[in-house]
Amino acid sequence: MDDEYAKFVRRMNPPRVVIDNDSCEDATVIQVDSVNKHGILLDVVQVLADVNLVITKAYISSDGVWFMDVFNVIDRDGKKIRDKDIINYIQIRLESNASFVPSMRDSVGVTPSEEHTLIELSGTDRTGLLSEVCAVLADLHCNVVNAEIWTHNTRAAAVVHVTDDTTGRAIKDPDRLASIKELLCNVLRGNNESKAAKMTLATSGVTNRDRRLHQIMFADRDYERAELRRVEDKGSRPHITAFDCSQKYYTVITMRAKDRPKLLFDIICTLTDMQYVVFHGMVDTGRTEAYQEFYIRHVDGVPISSEAERERVVQCLEAAIERRASEGLELQLCTDDRVGLLSDITRVFRENSLCIKRAEISTKGGKALDTFYVTDVTGNAVDPKMIDSIRREIGQTILQVKCNSTPPPPKSPQGTAMGFLFGNLFKARSFQNLKLIRSYS
Repeated sequence: MDDEYAKFVRRMNPPRVVIDNDSCEDATVIQVDSVNKHGILLDVVQVLADVNLVITKAYISSDGVWFMDVFNVIDRDGKKIRDKDIINYIQIRLESNASFVPSMRDSVGVTPSEEHTLIELSGTDRTGLLSEVCAVLADLHCNVVNAEIWTHNTRAAAVVHVTDDTTGRAIKDPDRLASIKELLCNVLRGNNESKAAKMTLATSGVTNRDRRLHQIMFADRDYERAELRRVEDKGSRPHITAFDCSQKYYTVITMRAKDRPKLLFDIICTLTDMQYVVFHGMVDTGRTEAYQEFYIRHVDGVPISSEAERERVVQCLEAAIERRASEGLELQLCTDDRVGLLSDITRVFRENSLCIKRAEISTKGGKALDTFYVTDVTGNAVDPKMIDSIRREIGQTILQVKCNSTPPPPKSPQGTAMGFLFGNLFKARSFQNLKLIRSYS
């Protein structure tokens, strides 16, 4: 009955979205008002991330049964959102009563669909791992259509879409799928029998690719840091604190980190999948750093209650920020797509002792558009002479060097016991907005 009543309330109060290009000089303002439900903040942030918008500021308030968010957004070029197709897409997606994100899947494996076969995998990271995976797929006559690969804290995860190189369609033969699964598991496992690779048949349903990567690495406990870390890593890590707000019965999470695309999505995704609810929050982005503060409770209404839980939340948020961090030298590949192309490119990287820290693989209009973030085998910057040699082998115009994206260490935050971002805004603006919203209702 409670479920049906909640559905009735949502039908009577559909989400309202206002997209304003006039009130702010340097950003488009998007305001979302809706009946509150668990996961709605992630739904909204994911829609904005899907169209590659950069969130420069945000104000979040969702006490009680009503949810209100205000986002200041720009495109990747730093301009307001003028494209009518993007504006209409945001309006339609956010004003829909349907859930924006399908339910989370627990399994990791191979799922056939009409257009492609989805392969999800995880294992111990090592130099040349992606090359070995791509070589196996090429030998099995699988063409990689698009993929994303993350590495973090000695672990690796990938979501890969492949097709049959003959038909250009999904692979549905059970025996062939079983062969793909067996061979890839052997590659992922390598010589490490103590921590087996994960790759099992998945249930039906599709989850946002970035969210799946977070879920796969979280399930693989990549947030548990290895004992041996480079000295400079400590300074480059995000600064996260978690403390009690006893007056309002919240746990306050504050974060300061180098700004980058989808940073807010990664944080909200992790909090949501860990079953925490953000009741109030604020995001403020400077030229290079992002400052965020959230007032959270567990879905059962209780704030963080132990030091062990507090430490785990901090570790998981650090991992969520670091997984997508663009470590190393950014290389972009643009050329005509063909079967086995990715296998050949990654083999060249492996033979020249390059370590791929992260990769984004895509094909569009018969063109392969790939981005690789690479270091040497020790995790340090790659010798420019080595890159020149690789470019000559692959093709000077095909492989381009973008930038060295190793992040500088963030400054230490300064704050009060009630948080350094919200301050009096928590008491003044948030509750004033809630009164206005309820008056509309």
